[in-house]
Amino acid sequence: MGNDTDIRGPVTCLVMSVVVGSLLVVARHTTFQWVVDPTVEQARALARHEGAARFAFNQGLRLHLDARRASVSRKAADADGDIAAVPWTGFDLINAFNAWKKSEAAGRRFLIDAAGQAEVEVTGLSWRGEVSAQVFEEAVVDLGKALKAWTGSRRGKRAGRAVGHPKFKKKNHERGSFRMRNKTSKTKAGERSTIRLGEAGPRSVTLPGIGAVRVHDDTRRLRRMLDKGRARILFATVSRRGGKWRVSLNVEAADLHPAARHQPCDDSDSAGWAGVDRGLHAPVVVAVADGTPTLRIDDAPKALRAAQPVTRRLHKSVSRKFKGSKNRRDAVRRLAHHHERVRARRHHFLHQVSNLLVKTHDRLVIEDLNITGMLTNHRLAAAISDAAWGELARQLAYKQAWRGGQVLIADRWFASSKTCSACGNVKSTLTLAERAFTCAHCGLTLDRDLNAAVNLATWGAMHYSQVLDPEARGQVTNAHRRDGSGRRTRADEASPDDVGTLTATAA
Repeated sequence: MGNDTDIRGPVTCLVMSVVVGSLLVVARHTTFQWVVDPTVEQARALARHEGAARFAFNQGLRLHLDARRASVSRKAADADGDIAAVPWTGFDLINAFNAWKKSEAAGRRFLIDAAGQAEVEVTGLSWRGEVSAQVFEEAVVDLGKALKAWTGSRRGKRAGRAVGHPKFKKKNHERGSFRMRNKTSKTKAGERSTIRLGEAGPRSVTLPGIGAVRVHDDTRRLRRMLDKGRARILFATVSRRGGKWRVSLNVEAADLHPAARHQPCDDSDSAGWAGVDRGLHAPVVVAVADGTPTLRIDDAPKALRAAQPVTRRLHKSVSRKFKGSKNRRDAVRRLAHHHERVRARRHHFLHQVSNLLVKTHDRLVIEDLNITGMLTNHRLAAAISDAAWGELARQLAYKQAWRGGQVLIADRWFASSKTCSACGNVKSTLTLAERAFTCAHCGLTLDRDLNAAVNLATWGAMHYSQVLDPEARGQVTNAHRRDGSGRRTRADEASPDDVGTLTATAA
């Protein structure tokens, strides 16, 4: 379902500021995702583009590795020799792949005339005209990003887990994706985008090289934003997961209407913080510093646990089929579709919780949980994975940024559950079986989740100056070329009832 606030599937959020005239216009990146209902011919075209993206990624990696080996060999043979450049960046890889796809190495054929003389004709990649050239380019751009992440991780310039070297992609009948940029061109009727909505009905998306494909939900919300100039499509990502095709449009949209945004807080104001405790017994418990609980959710769908009997039956069905057989592929498809339904139930609940939190609280404090370390506990690993604490934190971060709120991440070593919210005494031991916190110093007895939420709110009031600006971590962008003719405009008008968005008009 297309929605600029409740979004199913992965979302890339970016809030950036642009000066237009004398006013500051804030734009946000969001994603509209729909399930595609393609015809047989369109399904083949989608699969063809998916395979082309995988082929371009593998070929770009092969060209990169060959250039690296040639560079090392030349350096060993002659230190003063001219070393050919190794394509590392996305644009270098695009140029290298474009040169290769027209060369003799990509394809050739022999022509024999009447006299029996053979002549070699260079055809290049003979099927390259059957798919959009953007698919090739975006695939090698992803390869360039992967190489950059690998080198940054090796040199210690990238935080987080170690990133391995990119590997060749294998054909997967259940998963795959490709990306297309949205270009604009001038026609007699005006500017025309390559990615369009509503041409074959209100439930249709037009993609370059594929045509108008039907989707399951109405695209009216995004079409309204596009017509009023409050949004601009950047690119489309078509993915296959769980036996279904999905199209995700990455959109640069206008800022939310002031009625849907929180009132700005004074930088010196330390009040108003609410602590969010995430747990297994109670999924979410929210409280303020004075001990007043503002939200408590005791029941979670526990999608993975509820679907466990069906999951086991489908896994057994897969294991009993011969590898490589059609029956096994059908069984794997049924299992993938089941896992996708489980994921959809979990994310639907998380979106409901995160929406409720950001609408009712403008300042939130969450813990920096070591989820990877917790997953080593095999007794709780399944329940922790099903709770999806990391996904909830991600949704809170970008949704609160859209509404002008603040999210503060407490120190990982802050003992929120073991600290008394009344006197500050730290309890040395607190087992998971103890659902009530009892302080041996002041005698306070309180629900342990509520006590942790109060401590988080107090921590936020003490460390509110550590809140990062939404741009402090740098821009999160998807590499793509901004080519094509036509001017690029931002949103400039809206009404309070137009999908909750508004932009400032340049003076």
